Amino acid sequence: AFDPHVVAIKMTLYRIGANSPLLNLLTRAAEAGKQVAVLVELKARGDERNNIQWAQQLEAAGVHVVYGWAALKTHCKLCLVVRQEPDGIQRYVHTGTGNYNEETSRVYTDVGLFTSDPQIVADVSEIFNYLTGYSNQKDYRAMLVAPVQLRSRLTELIMREAEHAREGRPARLIVKCNAITDDQMIRVLYRASQAGVSMDLIVRGICSLRPGVPGVSDNIRVRSIIGRYLEHPRIFYVKNGGEEQAYLSSADWMPRNLFRRVETMFPIDEPRLRQRIIEMLRIKLSDNTKARELQPDGSWKRVRPRRGEPRVESQVEFQRRALEEHAEDPPKPLGADLFLHGAIAGAAEATGISLTELYPVRSAPPELPKEPVQHPDPKTPEPVAQLPMIESMELHMDPAVAVSPLGST
Repeated sequence: AFDPHVVAIKMTLYRIGANSPLLNLLTRAAEAGKQVAVLVELKARGDERNNIQWAQQLEAAGVHVVYGWAALKTHCKLCLVVRQEPDGIQRYVHTGTGNYNEETSRVYTDVGLFTSDPQIVADVSEIFNYLTGYSNQKDYRAMLVAPVQLRSRLTELIMREAEHAREGRPARLIVKCNAITDDQMIRVLYRASQAGVSMDLIVRGICSLRPGVPGVSDNIRVRSIIGRYLEHPRIFYVKNGGEEQAYLSSADWMPRNLFRRVETMFPIDEPRLRQRIIEMLRIKLSDNTKARELQPDGSWKRVRPRRGEPRVESQVEFQRRALEEHAEDPPKPLGADLFLHGAIAGAAEATGISLTELYPVRSAPPELPKEPVQHPDPKTPEPVAQLPMIESMELHMDPAVAVSPLGST
């Protein structure tokens, strides 16, 4: 918004929130003479009022506001920035698994990518043309797009992994998402399992697939992780015969996402970033504290550490790594890195580190409560201090219902 070399901004907004600083920044950019175009999804369940009000304010400020297709909900998370560089015009893209929402960024876990990769920025430009009615694009260079070809391309990737398994090459598949209910995708996973593909599905919510059924899904394992933060990333990983691939996505594996929403899935091609995504999945699969595993009969079993095995809680591990990695970072008014500000704040409180040590005073977030929660029963252990917004989300639920959909997707 304040960079004089930025000439244009395009963005999709799904869940904006009631007091989003992002809207003020877009308004300032338009007032500064930049071309600002925003697609606001009016059908975001529970946020319709906020989105309508923000759309009206943006239009009044001179932002070009569009609302997408009436029959499709725009759920993808895209931001395209056009900047004048010394050697010419350059496009940059941010895309990820989570909404551009300051409130949910404190309680959701998400992953994003900021890139100038020519194939991705070209695809995002064409997706914006598609959303505004100026393109009927069916094929994309790097991105998989619903409702155009996301399900068909996912099927191709899984069937390629099945072929690797049949030929004796390394074959492995990991999916992390909020729900798996699409019948066709479930059948594709069953076929891949029967071909010998080893797969792990990390599904926070509803999963209609049954793992471990002899002759059908012997090679499939399903787990759900319910912790302090709401698990929200959608990640797809394939071994691909030894040439590993990782993708991030805004879509769950549900008919509504694959056919009635505009969704994107994009590759992480840079080796260092790809290994980081794979490491995230490894930590999630090693969680033996907050995870539950789906049994062949449809019941869920709490995962416990084996005798002598260290206790692993994946979200706590990410907090620890976030503190180590970001302690010396300059201030970031909007938490937009791999680990969100909410996780850093929670980890700081849990480890006794002052937030002002992590953030300069001018951008420090509100201090968390300094006094620990007092319990009348002295036998009750003192809990780790929590962010106020998260306190109601520390789930006290029966394991039998632990994989019901939580929060908005």
